[in-house]
Amino acid sequence: MTRTLVDYEAVVGADAISQLRQAARDLKGATVVHVNSTREGGGVAEILSWLVPLMNDLGLETRWEVIEGHGEFFNVTKMFHNGLQGNQVVLTSRHTDVYEKTVSDNYERLRPLLESADFVFIHDPQPAHLLALCPNRKGKWIWRCHIDASHPNRKVWNYIRSQVRGYDASIFSMPQFAQRLEHPQFIIAPSIDPLSDKNVDLPDEEISKALDTHNIDPERPILTQISRFDRFKDPVGVIRAFQLLNGTVDAQLVLAGGGATDDPEGAVVLEEVREAANGNKLVHILELPPDAHRTINALQRASAIILQKSLQEGFGLTVTEAMWKGKPVIGGNVGGIRLQVHNHHTGFLVDTPEGAALRLRELMSRPEKMHTIGRTARKFVLDNFLLNRHLREYLTLMLGLRRGLANHLMTD
Repeated sequence: MTRTLVDYEAVVGADAISQLRQAARDLKGATVVHVNSTREGGGVAEILSWLVPLMNDLGLETRWEVIEGHGEFFNVTKMFHNGLQGNQVVLTSRHTDVYEKTVSDNYERLRPLLESADFVFIHDPQPAHLLALCPNRKGKWIWRCHIDASHPNRKVWNYIRSQVRGYDASIFSMPQFAQRLEHPQFIIAPSIDPLSDKNVDLPDEEISKALDTHNIDPERPILTQISRFDRFKDPVGVIRAFQLLNGTVDAQLVLAGGGATDDPEGAVVLEEVREAANGNKLVHILELPPDAHRTINALQRASAIILQKSLQEGFGLTVTEAMWKGKPVIGGNVGGIRLQVHNHHTGFLVDTPEGAALRLRELMSRPEKMHTIGRTARKFVLDNFLLNRHLREYLTLMLGLRRGLANHLMTD
């Protein structure tokens, strides 16, 4: 169901909605196109699912387009993703040929929209080559990088840089993620939709039903990690942390997630996770479909503690979701998780399975601290990581580009 800004007043306040309408006043009628590589799975698709309709509600004519590709194309773009996050990968001319040919095939379908749009937002590396194919573009093009590119594989970054250097601006989630480019760069942290199926309040009966469906004991404390089955999310490390508890904590572990259509490695990682669990009946491995948002919501709400022990992380919307539900988070000491998790206040940052096990024991032995941290975490999300702030910063960026303010900032 498509929501409008009025629906959010009860959560963020009428003043916040009024600020958005004022910011959008000079952008009414502007045509905006967002392009990414999937409509389901992953944080980018989740963000676009609310960002596009709310931009339309503000009077902008906004479209969301998805580039299409085959298995080899997505293997290459997954290599880009891994390389930007610092993995050693071997990038060949065959890979870049496959990538550019697939994007070119998509361009023929998208060309009328892209040439005429006032603003084009290209999300991540998969569609980045579109700019090189659109010499007659009318509007401003912005590359939005959702990835932690702070220490990229140099060969991969040099190639991606050749694709994005001609954009009018780029957006990163944190200053540390940005790389040197010849155009203005903006920092916009992601956010969550508090009224989405993944975040809205749920009745107790629905939460109980979700636990029963997946054979999870409602009487035993639940420790949960929600994420794609991706090595960067370190699900095997989470299992190791749980094993290190050695039964000293009465709890069960839930690893729930699925794949994204642009991530070909998910099935392999899922098998690795099952092997690591080794049949332990206190470890529940749930392969969920992309639309299982209310199930994820129910699992998070039923949990005592949420983990997100990532080894690399662009931002970590599952962390934001958990904090919004008043849960303490034990997160990997990486990327955007550091923006959200502050030791002893909204959770704990850890570097190893041993560190995660230590913090799990500490929190489980001090329920009053769990509740205090959970309350602080929810307030922190309310103040910083809801969609109204995110949308306001997009509007500000577009106004700045339209008025040429960004170029002044770069030269002053």
